[in-house]
Amino acid sequence: MTYTQAAVLGVVVALVVDLFGWRTRLVTRRVWWVAYAIVVFFQLLTNGFLTGRRIVRYDPDAILGDGGPQFFGDGRIVYAPVEDLLFGFALVLFAVSTWVRLGRSRISGGPGPRGRVREPRPRPGGRR
Repeated sequence: MTYTQAAVLGVVVALVVDLFGWRTRLVTRRVWWVAYAIVVFFQLLTNGFLTGRRIVRYDPDAILGDGGPQFFGDGRIVYAPVEDLLFGFALVLFAVSTWVRLGRSRISGGPGPRGRVREPRPRPGGRR
C-alpha cells in the first residue's frame, strides 16, 4: 500500500466512524470546519518548517508530486505533501469524534469505554 493510498484510507475510515460508527457527525457542523482550519494552519506551519528546511524528506516516488517546494500544486500545499494533510485530517477527526462519543456516553449514563454502565453524577443540591 502506498503512502497516498494509506492517507485516503485513513480519511475514509475517519469519516465512516464519525458519520456512521459514533454518529457524532462532526463534519456536518460549521464549528468543526472553523476549528479544523485552525489546526490546518498550524499543521502547515510545522510541516513547512520541517520539509522546507529538509529536516524531513520524502521519496518522490512515495508521494504525489516531485518533492519540490510548491505553494499550491504538484501534490503539495505550502511544502506539505497532500498525504500529510489527509493523514492529519483523519487523525484529528477520529480523535475528536471519539472524544465527543465518550463524553456523550458519560453524560447519558450509557456504556462507558469498557461497556460498563455508569451511574449518573449527582448534581449540586441533590437534584438529578
